[in-house]
Amino acid sequence: MGRIAVIGAGMGAMAAAARLAVAGHRVAVYEHGETYGGAVGRVERDGFAFDTGPGLLPLPAVWRDLFVKTGKEPLEACVELVQVDPSSRHVFADGTEVALPNASRAGTVTALDEALGAGTGDRWGDFLVRAREAWDRTRRPLLEEPLWSDWLVLAEREPYPSVPHKRLLRTRRAATLAEIGAWELRDPRLTALLESHALAYGLDPRVAPASAAVLPYLEHAFGTWYVRGGLRELARAVYERCVARRVEFHFGTEVTGILEKDGRAAGVELADGSVAEADFVVAGVAPAVLSRLRGTAIRGDGEVSPQKGLPSRLTVLLALRGGRPEGTAHRTVVHAEDRERELDLLFGTGTSSGPDTRPTVTVLRPDDPRLVPDAEHEAIRLTAVVPAQLNGGRAEFEGNERHAQHLIDVAERVVPDLRERLLWHEVRTPTDIAEATGTEGGAVPAPSLAAAGGALLHPANTTALPGLFTVGGWSHPGGGLPHAGMSGALVAGLIVEGPEFRGSQ
Repeated sequence: MGRIAVIGAGMGAMAAAARLAVAGHRVAVYEHGETYGGAVGRVERDGFAFDTGPGLLPLPAVWRDLFVKTGKEPLEACVELVQVDPSSRHVFADGTEVALPNASRAGTVTALDEALGAGTGDRWGDFLVRAREAWDRTRRPLLEEPLWSDWLVLAEREPYPSVPHKRLLRTRRAATLAEIGAWELRDPRLTALLESHALAYGLDPRVAPASAAVLPYLEHAFGTWYVRGGLRELARAVYERCVARRVEFHFGTEVTGILEKDGRAAGVELADGSVAEADFVVAGVAPAVLSRLRGTAIRGDGEVSPQKGLPSRLTVLLALRGGRPEGTAHRTVVHAEDRERELDLLFGTGTSSGPDTRPTVTVLRPDDPRLVPDAEHEAIRLTAVVPAQLNGGRAEFEGNERHAQHLIDVAERVVPDLRERLLWHEVRTPTDIAEATGTEGGAVPAPSLAAAGGALLHPANTTALPGLFTVGGWSHPGGGLPHAGMSGALVAGLIVEGPEFRGSQ
C-alpha cells in the first residue's frame, strides 16, 4: 500500500486519515499547530471549559459510520451522545417565543400553533415536506458522491419544489429563502426561523437559493445532538482512533510546499528543509493556504471556484456564578429586532455595527457538569455572525469587544441577572479563527448547496494535480461537522478505489 501525507489535523483530514490507515496505507499527518481538531477547539480557565467551534452535532450517523469502518469500538463507546430536547428555543423580535421539540414534525406543528397562532404550524409542516423533497433530490450528489464532472447540472437545477405564487398578474416561484418566507410561510417569525439556519452558516437568505431549505430539514429529520464534555470530545475520539490505527501525527510541523514529480504530487516540503515523500497528498487546509503551498491557484477538476466573501463568527464565553436553572433550554436563538439592518451590515454596504445594533445571537447553556467547577456555576456561550475581518490591530480589537457587549445585552433577554452573575468573559474573534484554520478573515465555510449558478458549490476533492486531494470544509461537500466527515470518506474512497469510486452504497 502507499504512503499518504495529510496536511492539517482538522476533522475532515483526520476522518480521511483513519479510513486510509484501515485500508493499509501508511499515513502521516503534518499539523502546523500544537493540537488536533482544527476549528473544533477548546478554552479552559478557572475550572470552566468551552467549545470554540461547533457547539452541537447534527447528523451523528456520519461519525458513527467512521467508527464502524475503522475499529471495533462504536462512537458511543468513545463519547457520550445526548439528544437535545427541546432542539431549540426561539425568541422573536416581537417578544413571542417557541420551544421546538427534537425531530418531531407533529410536536413542532403543535408548538408553533400554540406559540405563534393557528395555522403557523401547518405552514411550517408543509414547508418541511417540500424541503424533504429537495433533500431527497440533492443528498446523494451533494454529500455522498464525488462532485460530478458535469457539476453545472447541480448549479442550474433548483431542487426545491416551490409553491406557485401570483404576483402582479404573474405566477412566480420562490428562488431564494427570503422568497420562501414571504410567499409560503407568510409570517415574519416563521421567516426568521427559516432564515436563521442559513444565517448560522454565514449565508444571506435574500440571495441564498431555495435549496437551502435542506438546512432546517436536516436538523428536523436527524435531530440535534450534544457530546458530553463538549464537541472537543468528538475531536479527541477521532484523534485517538487515528492513533490506534497507527496514523503518525507531527504537531508543530509546518508544510511549506507540495513536492511534484513527473507531473503528480509526490510528497510535502517542511519548514525545516526536509521532504516527506508520499504517493498521495491530502490537503485539509483553506484554499488560500493550498495556493501558497503550490505557488498557484488550486481548483477542483470540476473547475468550481471556492466560495468567497463569507462572514465569520464572534463568540463570547461567559463564566457565571450560580447554577444552571432546571428546565433551561440547551440552545436559545434570540432573533434580531431589525433583521434587514442586520443583513445589510453583514452582506450589504454596512461595514460595522452601530451603537443600537443587536444581532441574532445563539445562546448555548449545556447541562454538563464537565464544563463548570461545580454545580454552583454555569458556563454559557454566545455566538453571532459577523463580517470576516481582514485587517487587525487595536481598532479591530475594540470593535470586537464592543460587539461582544452587544451580544451580552441580547443574552440578558433570556438569561436573567446575567451581568450580576458574570465572573468574567472572553471573546473569540474572526482573527482567532483565522489563526487556527488559515482562512482569510476567519471566514467559515458553508455546506454545498445546489442551484445559484454553482456559487455555493465547493471545489472537487480531486485537483488538477494528480495525486493531490483536498478534504474538509473548503472542499466538496462543504462546511459543517457532518460534511467534514463525509469529505474524509470521499477522499479515502477516491484514493483506495481510484477515479471510478462513486460513493458509498
